[in-house]
Amino acid sequence: MRRHLNTLFVTTQGAYLAKEGETVVVKADGKVRMQLPVHTLDGIVCFGNVGVSPYLMAFCAERDVTVSFVSEHGRFLARVQGPVSGNVLLRREQYRKADDSEFCARISRSILSGKIANSRTVLQRALRDHSEKIVTADVRSAVDRLNGCLAALEREADLETLRGIEGDASRTYFSAFDNLIVAQKEAFRFRERSRRPPLDNVNCLLSFIYTLLMHDVRSALETVGIDPAVGFLHRDRPGRPGCALDLMEEFRPFIADRLALSLINLRKVNGGDFHKSEAGAVTLSDDARKTLLVSYQERKREEIIHPFTGEKMAIGSLFFMQALLLARHLRGDTDGYPPFIWK
Repeated sequence: MRRHLNTLFVTTQGAYLAKEGETVVVKADGKVRMQLPVHTLDGIVCFGNVGVSPYLMAFCAERDVTVSFVSEHGRFLARVQGPVSGNVLLRREQYRKADDSEFCARISRSILSGKIANSRTVLQRALRDHSEKIVTADVRSAVDRLNGCLAALEREADLETLRGIEGDASRTYFSAFDNLIVAQKEAFRFRERSRRPPLDNVNCLLSFIYTLLMHDVRSALETVGIDPAVGFLHRDRPGRPGCALDLMEEFRPFIADRLALSLINLRKVNGGDFHKSEAGAVTLSDDARKTLLVSYQERKREEIIHPFTGEKMAIGSLFFMQALLLARHLRGDTDGYPPFIWK
């Protein structure tokens, strides 16, 4: 089992990263602000106007440390990585099975089972912990409808029908999401999911965390040798990491949505941390972005018992474990792909 390492997030505008010996040096305003041994990192994410020396990029590529570049507000731009990891036979098997509609439907059913079950658990936890603060009838109704979606997954075998069930489940889940916000309701009222761009404070938080989640899931797939671009539920599209989108579905409720709710309900962010442009797009302030990044790293260090393997591991290691389980299934070592289901 790979030890879970850390991701370095660089948000200071004008910062420059360089190689010094076996370390990564972060400079800003002509001063060294941080120096880290490269072996302690498994990824670097640069937000906005952050420069990286060619020598450091080559060094990170050699050491299997992915360097990602995103906009100041979290939109993915590019990434630098070393030679493709893994066995070519695994990728050839992945490509063959991605063309098999029956296989795609089977694995999509597993992935969606994990996503919908975890969405249901988020709602059930809210009923348990905040029943006096929420409209319990609405949340219970959503839980019941998600139960219906899970039952429908077992009856259907067609991929398009499964995608329709996923759409119904997502609408049901987010229709109750506003009930889970029990503090700062004036600044954080959720009506519907909006993505490009996010049009309110809650959607801004969700989109930003999903970007971080995508970085980690994609890196995990590449580590075990799976092509993150070729998915089963999300079909091929130029520039879209279909398999990474597949794998992150089961983590959205458990990691991203819960983290957004914690930041709001524990008042770690507030309405003043968000800015709305004339076009309506909402973005995070620098301070709030740093708060979010620290909270995301802390959440990944928390430990959990994996429901399938029974191993105790850091939450951040779940991405690698699920990628490994997916690789085993693609090779034919296991009969099915066991999704991560939060208990």
